[in-house]
Amino acid sequence: MEHHITISSDQVELAATLHYPPSTGDKNPIIIIAHGFVGNRIGVDRLFLKAAREFSKQGFMVLRFDYAGCGESTGNYGSSDVDAMIAQTRHVIDYAMQIGCVDPTRVILLGHSLGGAISVLTAARDKRIKSLVLWSAVAYPFNDIIKITGKKVYEDAVQFGAADYLGYSFEPQFFESLSKHQPFEQSRKFNGDVLLVHGTNDDVIPVDYCFLYQKLFWMRSQGQCDKEVIFQADHTYSSHQSYTQLLSTTQNWLTSIEKQKSDWHDWTI
Repeated sequence: MEHHITISSDQVELAATLHYPPSTGDKNPIIIIAHGFVGNRIGVDRLFLKAAREFSKQGFMVLRFDYAGCGESTGNYGSSDVDAMIAQTRHVIDYAMQIGCVDPTRVILLGHSLGGAISVLTAARDKRIKSLVLWSAVAYPFNDIIKITGKKVYEDAVQFGAADYLGYSFEPQFFESLSKHQPFEQSRKFNGDVLLVHGTNDDVIPVDYCFLYQKLFWMRSQGQCDKEVIFQADHTYSSHQSYTQLLSTTQNWLTSIEKQKSDWHDWTI
């Protein structure tokens, strides 16, 4: 079952879709999906929609949403900033925590591309997030986004107060906020389990980031980190083979994490 909802976040209304598993228990794990730069909750080639439906079949509740100014949400994406996106993500978590059949001890934040960076930054601040799944995650927000938009968009925004990119009007504060946040530095503040997935043919975000993230997550005193590099997968896992591997890797990892937690609950001292 899928339920379209609206989540309030300060002055904007975030469009979202909640997926229920075929049968809900008293408490179910929930996956919250954070999309990337100028994206939406459906995703390129319906990536997030398809993934959410598959995850729900496996017994997970799934909540995917549009950041302000994206998809069906209100607001202007280009006049926002990273702090606003972190706040919006936390408001979505607030909503999820109010759902009666959600287990607050099993909250998984799944972020793609810039949504991956936002997920890391959010998890560093919000202890309600217990697991992170990062698909092709941005590591250097300012450099990575400037590479996508082109330097001229940034320069025009600074010079004229706003610049157009794909119909979005980007203001200087958007780019300034990107330079202030460093996901690599914040990664050590998250103590939960992490799955990293990246494609070798990603020409948007370098696959090397996956290895760097893993090294930093390994340096923590708590939490495990697993990595899957998918051969010939592009940034949005557009081929059937790469998409299938992405979903199976993520589902298998989530299942293993669930089993570990269940096994530990059976231990007594």
